[in-house]
Amino acid sequence: MSDQAKLNVSKDQLQKFIERVERLEEEKSNLMEDIRDVYKEAKYQGFDVSIMKKMIKLRKMDNNKLQEEDY
Repeated sequence: MSDQAKLNVSKDQLQKFIERVERLEEEKSNLMEDIRDVYKEAKYQGFDVSIMKKMIKLRKMDNNKLQEEDY
């Protein structure tokens, strides 16, 4: 394969990676907006959003770290 052909392949691969990341960033932005909407709805229903966030953080922890924090 010639150097020019290799360069074209690398350029195409790079462009595909960049496009994938751009799509994922857009999805991430949409998800963050959806999460904010859920928190707004919960707050409107009378729930304490800061407590909800703490609960979500605790649920993400593994059991050892959770027990450590409880101690």
